[in-house]
Amino acid sequence: MRAYWFDNVEGDQRLPHDSGRSVDPSYLANLGVLYQHVTTDDEVNALAKERNYKNRDEITVSPEKMGDIYEEKVKSFFHEHLHEDEEIRYILDGAGFFDVRSEGDDWVRIWLERGDLIVLPAGIYHRFTTDDKNYIKAMRLFKEEPKWTPLNRSAETDENHYRQEYLSTRQALAA
Repeated sequence: MRAYWFDNVEGDQRLPHDSGRSVDPSYLANLGVLYQHVTTDDEVNALAKERNYKNRDEITVSPEKMGDIYEEKVKSFFHEHLHEDEEIRYILDGAGFFDVRSEGDDWVRIWLERGDLIVLPAGIYHRFTTDDKNYIKAMRLFKEEPKWTPLNRSAETDENHYRQEYLSTRQALAA
């Protein structure tokens, strides 16, 4: 895992867009983003038990696996959105980027590769893209049935209960 401030330079979303300004994992934790490097299935199973994740599946995002819809799907994943449940990804192979909004509404880019596990809290604005190798395989973990509906950022999602709860939690921890 490597985290840094997104450079906001126009160009392919799958390029690094590295500003050269690193972000410490403790800053990610302050945003509610949890990270760990996992080397065994036992570690994933322990996390699943600790956080009450009951279900899991695997997804491969690549042109070979997705065919003609790959480009469209990768672009849709890159629309800024939130979910009403945690988003948990354990990278099994390949690499990609999760971008999350900072408290100042800037993008923090998080590059993940094999063995990296990330938990994004419900209500955080984020987006995802593969890197320039166009391949990632990840395990997705869920507490119940998957809630895949991305809620694209808008005035309405700014008022969403899960968004407001996320902001309240962050403010309480900062106080």
